Parts: sequence; C-alpha cells; structure tokens
Amino acid sequence: MAATARELGLWIVGGTLPLSCEPADAGAPRRSAGPSQAKAAAPSGGSATGEAVERGGKCFAGPSQAKAAAPSGGSATGEAVERGGKCRNASLVFSPAGKRIAHYDKIHLFRFNDGERRYDEAAVLVPGSQPVTFDLPARDGHVWRVGMSVCYDLRFPELYRAYAAQGADLLLVPSAFTHVTGQAHWEVLLRARAIENLSGVIAAAQGGLHENGRRTWGHSMVVDAWGQVLAEHAEGAGVALAELDWAALHQRRQQLPALGHRRLK
Repeated sequence: MAATARELGLWIVGGTLPLSCEPADAGAPRRSAGPSQAKAAAPSGGSATGEAVERGGKCFAGPSQAKAAAPSGGSATGEAVERGGKCRNASLVFSPAGKRIAHYDKIHLFRFNDGERRYDEAAVLVPGSQPVTFDLPARDGHVWRVGMSVCYDLRFPELYRAYAAQGADLLLVPSAFTHVTGQAHWEVLLRARAIENLSGVIAAAQGGLHENGRRTWGHSMVVDAWGQVLAEHAEGAGVALAELDWAALHQRRQQLPALGHRRLK
C-alpha cells in the first residue's frame, strides 16, 4: 500500500489481504488470498480495513478497499497484528513517501449469535484502547482532521463524539458488516454518525459471499455532514466516487452549531 501511494500520489483508503494469526509459537502471521473487494472514494482521503472474525481458531482481516485522490498523497491500510497469540485489527496510514503516520487498533469487538450465525471476535482479537486522529491536507489547501474506526466501532457513538471534540470533520468506518446486521442497520448508523457530528463519513465495506461461507452486506458509502449519501457501491469490486467540500461542511456547522450546544459531556 505504501508503494502504491508513492506511485500514484493518492490517499489510498484501505486495502488489506486477510491475515491468519496462528498461536505465537507458530511463527509470523501468514497472508492468504482474499474475497471480493469493495471500494469507496472521495477526493479528500480516508482509511479502511476489513473486519476480523473467528474461523476455526484463526482470525481473518478481510480486504475492503477505498481510494481517495489527493495530490498530497498517502495511504491507509488495515491488518491484523499479532499480540501474544491473539490479533489486533489495525488500521494503518502511510504518507506518499511510505512513512507510517497513524495506527489505530479497533476498540470494540464484535459478538453476535442468532442461533444460525455466531461471531465472537474476543476469542481471537485483543481490543485497542485509544482513539486516533490524523491530519489530511486536501488539494484546495484545507486540512481535514480524520477520526479512525473499524466496523463494529460504528455502534458506539461516544467514540465519534470524542473525535468531534478533537475537531474531526471526516470519519472513517471501514467495515465488513454481516449481511443480517448490515441490511438492518448499516446505512442508518453511517448517516447518524455523520449527522450527529456534522462530519463527513467514508465507509469502505466488504460485500458478497466469501470463500469461507460468510456473507457480508457491503454497500460502501460516502456520506456528507448533512447525512446525504453522496456515493454508494453495493458489493463486489468497484469504485464509488464523491467530493466532500470542507467549506460547505463548516458552513453547515455555523448554520447548526449543535456541537457547541452539548450540555452533557
């Protein structure tokens, strides 16, 4: 990903190969081929990684990709990072020179059991503990403050409120929502996070049937600060293009200064 960022001079959002994390005494994590990719794009940049889920005692971080063109360049990618026999689902951001400038470990671990499907990320993953932001210069000279998250984090609005308090105006939500939960909740949660924080949202998402039998919802989206879906790609390989306007976003914040009206903090 760092090499691609240098070659193209773009902010490249996401792009992981699945990693299987064996126990610590089995050596380094092994890369394997991944399922279909979903892409979402916006001119100002962002970050994406795939969800990690339990499969036979291993954890897999799936390949979601999104690309965002900005001449100042950079890239963000996710991977599972081994920690004492378990993994962290990490989102990494690289500059156009290939230098890592941000590293976020997914804080909230997914658990779901409806009698037919069962997921328990805590069995194979270690949660992160710190919100992470980075600054992204755009072609128009404005600098976006970007808040990082991964998939299941989307259900915890306090994380994004913390980012808003730090001045974030763009939120990244790379994901691999299950088909069941995604169909019910994906779009409404993305739009809610955008609206309540008056921030743009870029959410690259895996979608389709995976080799291991898992079905993910997909529907990569770019959402503006007013909650409008600017671009969407349902599933499979593809690109969704949208332009996020920094000046328009901050005009909305002046028109509706809700972030300054908070009474409970």
